[in-house]
Parts: sequence; structure tokens; C-alpha cells
Amino acid sequence: MRFFRYILKETPKMKKTTILTISICCLVILLGSCSKKNRFEIDVTKNRYEVKIHRFDKDLLSLDTTKMKPGVDRLYAKYKDFLPVFTATILDTAATDTPAVRTLFHQFLTDTTFKAVNKKALQTFTDVSDIEKQVSDAYTYIHYYFPEVQLPEVYFFVSGFNRSVMMNNKFIGVGTDFYLGSNYPAYKNFTYQYMIYNMRRECVATDLVSATLFRMFVMNSSEYRLLDNMLFRGKVMYLLSVFMPNEKPENIMGYTQAQWKWSKTNEKQIWGYIIDQKHLFSTDVQLIRKYMNDAPFTATVSQDSPGRLGTWLGWQIVESYMSKNPKVSLTDLMKENNYQKMLEDSGYRP
Repeated sequence: MRFFRYILKETPKMKKTTILTISICCLVILLGSCSKKNRFEIDVTKNRYEVKIHRFDKDLLSLDTTKMKPGVDRLYAKYKDFLPVFTATILDTAATDTPAVRTLFHQFLTDTTFKAVNKKALQTFTDVSDIEKQVSDAYTYIHYYFPEVQLPEVYFFVSGFNRSVMMNNKFIGVGTDFYLGSNYPAYKNFTYQYMIYNMRRECVATDLVSATLFRMFVMNSSEYRLLDNMLFRGKVMYLLSVFMPNEKPENIMGYTQAQWKWSKTNEKQIWGYIIDQKHLFSTDVQLIRKYMNDAPFTATVSQDSPGRLGTWLGWQIVESYMSKNPKVSLTDLMKENNYQKMLEDSGYRP
């Protein structure tokens, strides 16, 4: 180091040239690392897939309760595909039973408790252009990398806290009354505290894209081990992070900043515990659920931990796998079902 400094001091021209060379090298390395990190980035303004949210929620809540028949008839005409599924799933009534549907809608619209909830839902989602843009960006990515996939139409609805998401081959519906804010008082009376954090407007787009991806891809595993579940969900989380590059990783995971920090800080210990306890290749369904299901904490690990650590850890392994294997495409990733080989090829060492 002293020799290097001496040369720079004694030869100003060389000093200038050397500094320029170092700067260029640093820039090349920086650009190379950015390119590597964002190798799946696309221009979402080209060949754009535009999403327009169908506002069934607004149309339902604007019905005149003194003139239910014409109003419900208009809903049937406008929402030919969505309404039959809504009535069967939310109202538990056949779509053809229009008198029963009118009665249930009337009860729902005049219920004092849900009148307040519905008003809050309309206020919270008056303008949804930001959500449409987020989902459009993500769907543009999906359409680019998986053009064979038929992407669903998107609907908003309200259900009296009955259902947050409805899906079939044609559409995905989101219950806006489940996204009124983590401080919304009514949530404390009907759901678990650990779930409330993600019941925010900011979570709608991520939940929409996540649900779309989990419907697109089904886990293919004959062994159904914890490892298989971790890496399958990790693959989907990796796609979600690629398709929503502007979202923070903790938001994609549905963690608070503190939960994400705890997971990163204790990553080595978590992995070591799973290995030591011989959980990784377990096929015990109850054990797998403790690692994968939403919960106040991951019971097998620590009461200080967030829930779904199996999914989080699977995502970290997939990140390592894709970093170590730059020739693997997103299609290759989702087709790879040899999860033990994936783990070996990931070189994962927290």
C-alpha cells in the first residue's frame, strides 16, 4: 500500500490515469452487479397489459334499497360471470334465486354495523388508479415471461367480512372491506391481531399478484417434504419480487420492518435449527404447517419470530439459487421440481 501511494505521489499524470481507471472499473463492477441483480427487468411501458378493476363493490353499495329489483337486475346484467359466483360463495344462494338475492342484499345494505364498514370501504377505495398501475405493471411482467397464461379479470367487492379473495379461471375478486387499515377498530372484534398488519390498502396490489401467481403454479412433489414446501413457495416469492421490483422485500413478505430484520439477523440460527432438528426432509404435515402457515410466530423456532419462516427461508434459498445459476430462466425455475437438487445448486450458506 505504501508503494502504491508513493507512485501516485511521484507521478501526477499516472495518478490521474490510475484514478480514472479505478473509477471506470468501479463503475463497470457496479453496473455489472446491478445488471445481475435486475437481469429480469423489462420496460413495462412496452406491450403493456392494462388492468381495469371492475367495481362491483361500488355498484352494489349504490343500490337503492327502496327499489331493489331493478337495481339487482342491473347487477345481473353487468356482472354475468362474477355475480353468480359471488351469490354462491358469499350469500350461499343460487344465482337464479333472485328474490332471495334481493332480500340478502337488502339486509346487508341496511345493517347498521356494515353500513359503517361499507362507507369506510368506499372512502378508502374512491380512486384505485394507483392499484391498477401496480397490478398492470406486474401483469405486464407475467405476460412477458409467461405469455401462455390467461390472466384474470380483477374485481372489487364487499362481503361483510366474509371473504377476502375469490378466484376462478376467469377472475380474481378482492374484498375491499378487508383492507381498511391496521388501525380500523372493527377488525379487533373478528380477526386475530397478527393478521391485522396486512389489512391495509397498501397490501392490495401485492396480495392480488401473489394470489394470481399461486393459482398459476401448483406444487409438484411426490414427497411433500418441508424442503419441497419451502422452495416451492420460495419460487413464487422470488417471482413476486421480480414482478414487483419497486416493492420492499418486507412488504412482499407481509412482514413489518422489525420482523424482516429479526429474520435476517437470525437467519443462520434458523437454518441451523432446522438442520439440527432434522426437520428439512420431514413429511409431518403438522410440522410443515407450523413453518408455512400464517401465525403470530413460527412455533417450532421462537416466540420472537414472525410466522411463515419456512416461506421466508425458502425465498432466501431461491435467491441464492438464481444468483449462483445465472443461465436459469424464470420458466426453468418454475419447472424445476427437484428441490433437493435446487438446494444443492443454490450453495446456500447463511
